Amino acid sequence: MPATALTARALLLDMDGTLVNSDAVVERCWRRWALRNGLDPEEALKVVHGRQGYATMAVLLPERPMEQNYADNKVMLAEETADTDGVVPIGGAPAFMDAIAALPHALVTSADLALATARMGAAGLRMPDLRVTAESVGASKPDPEGFLKGAAALGFAPEDCVVFEDSEAGIAAGRAAGMRVLGVGPRAGAHSPDAHVADLTQLRVEAAADGAITLHVQAR
Repeated sequence: MPATALTARALLLDMDGTLVNSDAVVERCWRRWALRNGLDPEEALKVVHGRQGYATMAVLLPERPMEQNYADNKVMLAEETADTDGVVPIGGAPAFMDAIAALPHALVTSADLALATARMGAAGLRMPDLRVTAESVGASKPDPEGFLKGAAALGFAPEDCVVFEDSEAGIAAGRAAGMRVLGVGPRAGAHSPDAHVADLTQLRVEAAADGAITLHVQAR
């Protein structure tokens, strides 16, 4: 049975699918890309979540030179940054971000800074002071680099951090970093996170004077 409470000293937050619902934009852009490259859009959409674009392209077109994936990724990022139609906060995200404002936390996202800024802004969410974006890492999730960098920047050991994630790649990255994972949304439930919520309205944050943070999962 998944845990109904997790205790941490720092929180590492994915963005897409975790704080921001950007599925409409992601699906529009990736459907176009899949069709341009002779791929089945439905099959492509099964692997796009959680990774940087170039890494997704490498999974879908394993024989293609990485230079072409990097070039396509730049185009994809520009398209996604310009398209914020339908970008909304995940349920409970505004109140959750308010609740953790004074607690150690960082954004760890596969988006670059421009895309992260556009989507957090479109969703009306506060951008954390500390963020690990695509420019900050050499490897995409499921590699743990981003979460390890986030923990180090906050000054906490991996075992003191809880990762918030929605995707298979993100959950794998959190686990590889030696952190516990709170899964958010329907995609996360299939990958056995340490605790799981349908959205952030199911979460209550309790902060103790000694710096301990308890994340209580509320039953519906």
